[in-house]
Amino acid sequence: MSEIEIHTQAIEQEAPRIEFPCQYPIKVMGMASDGFMAEVVAVIGRHAPGIEDHHVTVRESSKGNYLAVTVMIEATGEDQLSRLFEDLKKTPAVKMVL
Repeated sequence: MSEIEIHTQAIEQEAPRIEFPCQYPIKVMGMASDGFMAEVVAVIGRHAPGIEDHHVTVRESSKGNYLAVTVMIEATGEDQLSRLFEDLKKTPAVKMVL
């Protein structure tokens, strides 16, 4: 393998850079319960204030056991996203964050 091929592979494997500020979707999955969506929105709102109803979408799993909540936020930087993801992962009702 030539040096150019190795360099090209390394570039292709790097994660795409995000230009901040930007609109950024946060997707959170957990067990379906009455307060799950409100809890997720509250945690996200601490890091990205100004969430309105039209920023939030909720999908129920086919059997109704799980909810997927997607919240579109104004992301200001990687630090904000890191803190937000950490807080969501510490929330007991949350099973997965994307």
